[in-house]
Amino acid sequence: MTELQLACALPPGPAFADLAVLAESLGYARVWINDSAPLWEDPFVHLALAAERTTRIGFGTAVSIPTQRSEMAMAASIATVARLSGGRLRICFGTGFTARFAMGQRPMTLDALAAYTRAVRGLLAGDTVVIDGKPARMLHYAGLTAPRPIDVPLWLSVFGPRGAAMATEVADGVIGHVHPSLPTATMVAGTVLDPGESPTDPRVLEAIGPCRMPRWHSAYAAGGPAAVDALPGGPAWRAKLETIAPQAERHLLTFEGHHTHLTDRDRGLLAHIDTTAMVGDRDTLRGELDALSAAGYREVLYLPTGPDVARELRAFASVRG
Repeated sequence: MTELQLACALPPGPAFADLAVLAESLGYARVWINDSAPLWEDPFVHLALAAERTTRIGFGTAVSIPTQRSEMAMAASIATVARLSGGRLRICFGTGFTARFAMGQRPMTLDALAAYTRAVRGLLAGDTVVIDGKPARMLHYAGLTAPRPIDVPLWLSVFGPRGAAMATEVADGVIGHVHPSLPTATMVAGTVLDPGESPTDPRVLEAIGPCRMPRWHSAYAAGGPAAVDALPGGPAWRAKLETIAPQAERHLLTFEGHHTHLTDRDRGLLAHIDTTAMVGDRDTLRGELDALSAAGYREVLYLPTGPDVARELRAFASVRG
């Protein structure tokens, strides 16, 4: 059985490079950066800054959204960070659930995701590809970026049989359910309990609260009032949101604080969040990681949240010894 790699996932922002340096010192295999333009800063800028300050840790995007950058802009960004990091980069593309719903749009189709991935792979290889009906190629002169071909693994975040089949054709790995033939990673969130601490203690709720709220955010964005009302605390959460924004602008509030902060209306849901998954002492969490490894996962992306992300990174790294 292949050893499970422990990675972390962080949003792009002022603390990213410092936290990447910390993650490297703690032994994390990779730091993945989130990429939702309505919520966070530019991930490739922060990857470049972190690459300059680290030597070993790998980098990844979790996940890059094709509609946020043209194929050529994406290829140029990848080439830049691949050069600065000495080849430590991995890219994962997704359909843009959060990023697109936060702008009032539906996620892109799997077919569009596959076409984009193929085009970016071709550009990085130095090939001529067709973009918007015209031939295109990376024209960077020698010395202006990494020489082609640029070997950067391209992963996909996909779920379901159709996505898995498509990944077999166009991807080097998957974030999602265990794939039958490709290396697979999964994202987890939680906190390591201090001795004598309870899963419902205030520190714990503050730490895991932001990473539990997407259950309600996503239900409302994708399924509307009926979907979120079916969740515990959902009707009250929805009522607070809908009283402060007209229907046409409610998507602008749905993902406020997504994975990073608790809004006042989110705090009303703390009594309903899951305080069991990846919440426990070191032995308990070690067992959960072992179960993921036994299930076939190659890498775990730990998403630390709450007011003290550095504490969460240190504590979770200690689970692996």
